[in-house]
Amino acid sequence: MSHKPVAIVTGASRGIGKAIAMELASLGYNIVINYFDFTVKGEPDEANARQTHTEIKKTGIECEILRGDISNAEDRKSLVQFAKNKFGSCNMLVNNAGVAPSKRMDILEATEESFDRVMSINLKGPYFLTQLVANWMIEQKKANPEQEFRIVNTGSMSAYTSSPARGEYCVSKAGVSMMTLLYADRLAEYNIGVFEIRPGIIQTDMTSVVKDKYDKMIAEGITPIKRWGQPEDIGKVVGAIAEGKLDFSTGQVINVDGGFHFRRL
Repeated sequence: MSHKPVAIVTGASRGIGKAIAMELASLGYNIVINYFDFTVKGEPDEANARQTHTEIKKTGIECEILRGDISNAEDRKSLVQFAKNKFGSCNMLVNNAGVAPSKRMDILEATEESFDRVMSINLKGPYFLTQLVANWMIEQKKANPEQEFRIVNTGSMSAYTSSPARGEYCVSKAGVSMMTLLYADRLAEYNIGVFEIRPGIIQTDMTSVVKDKYDKMIAEGITPIKRWGQPEDIGKVVGAIAEGKLDFSTGQVINVDGGFHFRRL
């Protein structure tokens, strides 16, 4: 097996996840791509996953892909076992997979079905996948104290920004923030850093359905930097974490939002 570090990136077939996987590959990480379901535009994610796989392999980096639903316990176990079988190690976990509500609905009318779906994928899945990988990382750390291990969670500005038409998404991302703190606290004794990346308005399939709305808001100055964020903006920050540049900052939230989080008069 290769002695290169290994990263598992969930939801890595396209968008932010793909940009993260490509950035980590450029830094010499072998990659495990997790993907599931279809894109917002109805395209099969398998085709996107294979395209990302091909692009990474062209760089000379080893890359494997596995379809799996992170909200499903057996699929989570299979993903971890897959990484063990293929690479024998995992130095970095990026919990990126996430969904928006299938339909935006006023919080006074939203359904339990939608709430359960979003929370299962956006919060429960990462929470328990991290549990599995963290325990594996602890085993690896004890066996090889010189190795470095890190975990990154993709949060959202929605963790603190009210959107009553997609309340379940906001609640799930607020949960990701606390999950980050909890794991950062628990894993600090093993020197395993845990971080939250908090994207702002990023140009992806998820935001394509409200492109006109955000075009107008950006032009009017909702973000001090007046442009859409790109998936690569997120990838670069995850890359900095992967390089160890933030190792003494475990538990930190890193806003990648063009300054949206400012409080301005």
